[in-house]
Amino acid sequence: MQKSKYLLANERDALWGLTVSTVGYEDIARGEPYPTKGHADGYYFNIEKGRILNEYQLLYNPEGEGEFESTHCPKTQLKPGDMFLLFPGEWHTYHPNPRTGWKSNWIGFKGKNMDDRVKAGFLSPEKPIYHVGYSAVIETLYKRAFEAAMEEAAYAQQMMAGLVNHLIGIMYSLERNIELNKNQQQVDMVSKARLRIRESLESDVTIQTIAEELGVSYSNFRKLFKEYTGLSPATYQQELRLLRAKELLTTTELSIKEIAYRLNFESPDYFSAKFKAKMGFKPSEIKMK
Repeated sequence: MQKSKYLLANERDALWGLTVSTVGYEDIARGEPYPTKGHADGYYFNIEKGRILNEYQLLYNPEGEGEFESTHCPKTQLKPGDMFLLFPGEWHTYHPNPRTGWKSNWIGFKGKNMDDRVKAGFLSPEKPIYHVGYSAVIETLYKRAFEAAMEEAAYAQQMMAGLVNHLIGIMYSLERNIELNKNQQQVDMVSKARLRIRESLESDVTIQTIAEELGVSYSNFRKLFKEYTGLSPATYQQELRLLRAKELLTTTELSIKEIAYRLNFESPDYFSAKFKAKMGFKPSEIKMK
């Protein structure tokens, strides 16, 4: 069984940054022929020959097994709970295992938002498969996208674009956390470090001191912290101090100089420069209001 909907997008929709072209799902029983019929031109493909699309597609298989192959990815077994991303201009082929069949959801889209993520290295044809496991949230998002496609109400493209962004964010975040959480000791260490940094914003505790307290070298601590948070521990500490400074500027009568030294900045001028770089305006501009 297969159900799908193909959609049109206008120039205004394209300005949103992402437009959806197709949404659907299929339930392939064990031994059932594949691919199913009923696909629009350009979407149907022969398993042996594969195909090349002019859009991205994100597929999620909550049940069943299969096989995937593309120009940049050798034949890889798909497991229940796998998501895989198809890239425009990238040859690919995939199919369910005849012994198991599969349930699969898909959504096709294109736009600058996705192009920018690929260009930035978040997503790549070299890594098209993400194992996220079973997720009721992901299934619900696909279902909502299909319902929106069928309704085709005004501005449905913008709503479906939001669902695509949500799906990609969940996929990326879930798999990264599954990988990172394989070492619980490291997870605990970074969690303790973040809490220690937050609790010591108004003290002279250094990042080196925190690394020593946790029993790890500064270089290893910095590497692990940045891998988990995306920021170096020193940057994380400074960003939080700047947010705390903004709070103090707006809720207390403390002077800029008092706040700078209270939060352990080298000088009021250094504090003001960092604050402006982060917030876009000087601390004095808050005090003037």
